[in-house]
Amino acid sequence: MSKSVLIVGGGTAGWISAAYMARMLAADTPGGVSITLVESDEIGILGVGEGTFPIIRKTMGRIGLDESELIREADATFKQGIRFNHWKKNPAEHPGDTYFHPFQVASQHTDMDLLPYWLLGVAGDVPWAEACTVQERVVEAKLAPKLITHPNYAAPLNYAYHFDAGKLAQLVRRRAMDMGVKRLVDTIDDVKLDEHGAIASVTGRAHGELTADLYIDCTGFRARLIGETLGSEFTSYKHQLFCDRAVAMQVPYDAPNTPIPSCTYATAQEAGWTWDIGLHKRRGLGYVYSSDHCSDEKAVETLKRYIGPAANELQHRQLSFEAGFRKIQWHKNCVGIGLSVGFIEPLEATGISFAEVAALMLCNLFPWSGDTERSAKQFNQAMTKRFEHVIDFIKLHYFLSQRTDTDFWRDNREASTASDYLKEKLEQWRHRPPSFLDIDASHDIFDENSWQYILYGMDFKTDISARAGALRFYDDAKREFDSIRQQSHNALSAVPSHRDLINEVVAKGFHPTSGGRS
Repeated sequence: MSKSVLIVGGGTAGWISAAYMARMLAADTPGGVSITLVESDEIGILGVGEGTFPIIRKTMGRIGLDESELIREADATFKQGIRFNHWKKNPAEHPGDTYFHPFQVASQHTDMDLLPYWLLGVAGDVPWAEACTVQERVVEAKLAPKLITHPNYAAPLNYAYHFDAGKLAQLVRRRAMDMGVKRLVDTIDDVKLDEHGAIASVTGRAHGELTADLYIDCTGFRARLIGETLGSEFTSYKHQLFCDRAVAMQVPYDAPNTPIPSCTYATAQEAGWTWDIGLHKRRGLGYVYSSDHCSDEKAVETLKRYIGPAANELQHRQLSFEAGFRKIQWHKNCVGIGLSVGFIEPLEATGISFAEVAALMLCNLFPWSGDTERSAKQFNQAMTKRFEHVIDFIKLHYFLSQRTDTDFWRDNREASTASDYLKEKLEQWRHRPPSFLDIDASHDIFDENSWQYILYGMDFKTDISARAGALRFYDDAKREFDSIRQQSHNALSAVPSHRDLINEVVAKGFHPTSGGRS
C-alpha cells in the first residue's frame, strides 16, 4: 500500500524536504510516496542568513538541480569559508585581528599529519589555515573556487553558496513539483488528534480536512504541529549562546562590477557580530546580537555604522529568536524540520544543513511498515547529538575570545557558559590537537578540520613538546608547506575572479570539458 506525506509550511526547509523526499522516495512513481505540501501565498523566510555549508552541493545535485540554474535563478555566489574579524582581541588595541575558516581540508602528505609540525613552528609564523591550504590566499584575492569548465558541483576547492533565500525556495519548489510533489495554497486552521495522540488530520481554510500517514512540520518558529499541538518541549541554550536578535539590510553594490567576496565576513561587535555576504546583485548584511547586552536601537546604529552612508536610505528588518531546540523532533506520526524544531544562530550557516540532514535521515528511516516508534527514537537521538555538538562548536568562537572590552565578551568567557563536554575537549586539546577520534561522523556537521581552524585561528595553544622527539619528518613537512605556498601562488593566476565567473555562468552556464575535472 502506498504511503502519503503532508508537509505543512514551505520556505527553504519545507521545499528542500519535499524535493529530497520526492527524489529518494519516488514520489513520481505508482509505488512511491505521495507528497503534498500546503503553504500560504507568502513564503516565510527568516532572512538572518543567506549562507550554506558544503553539503548543500550534494543535496542540490541529488534533487537534480543544474548548478548554472541555481546560480542564475537564486542570485547565488560561491562561499569558500568565513573570515572572522575582531573575534580574538580588543579591536582598539589590535585593529588587524583576523582569521579564516576555510572549507578546504588541510593538506596531507601521504600519511603524514602536518598539524603537529605546524604546532612546532616548521611552517614559520603563518596561520594554520594559510599554511595547510591554498584557499585563504584565493579568498583574499576574491577569486572563484573553480573554472567555467568544471562539472556541476565539482571543483578543486571546496565551497558552498550564498543566495537569495526566497528565490532558492521558489527554485526548489519548481523542481519538487516537477518530481511529483503536489502544492496546496492554504492556511491551516485546525489540527485534530486521534485516540492515541497522533495527528488524525489538519484542516485547511480552503481545502478542508487533509490527512496523511506522516506529517512534517515546516511552520517555522510557530511549530504549529510538533510544538503547539503535540507539545514537544523547546530546550533553551541561551545560557550558552547569548545572541537572540538580528537586524538585517540589503545593500546594492556601488558599481555593477564591484568585486564579490567568496567568503562570509563575520565581524565581532560590542554585543555580537555582523555578517556581510556578497550576492550577484547586492550585499546581504546584518547584526546578530544579545538583547541582554544591547538595545534594538543601538543594534540598528551599529549595523548602519558598519555599512556606512549607503545605509541611510535603506529599510531594515528586525528579528527575534532563541538558541535551542526540541529534543523530541519526531513524535508519533509527526516530524519537525527546520525552524519548527530549533535554531542556533547563523554564525556557521547551519540552519539549512539541519534541514538537509533531517530530510536525509527521514528518507532512510521512513516507516514503510507503519511502525514509527523505532524510527522516531533513532531520529531524535541523532538530531539531539547533532544540535548539541553544533552548539558547542558555535560556543567555541566566543569562549576562546580574549576580548574584555564589553560585558558581552567578558560574560562569554565565563566557564559556566560552556558545556562540560566542550571544556573537557579543550583540556584534552591542550596537549594533543583535535583529530578524527573526536568526531562522530553520524552526528557531526563539523569535522576535525573545522575545529582546528577555529581553535588555532583563535590562538589556542596546544603544547606537543613532549612528543617532539617522535616526529621524524621535519624535512618532509617543510617541503609540503613550501609546496602549498607555491600552489597558493599558482592558484592566483589559475582561477578567475569571483565576479567574472558568476557573470559568465549567468550568461552562458558551465560547459564542462574533460580537462576541467577536479
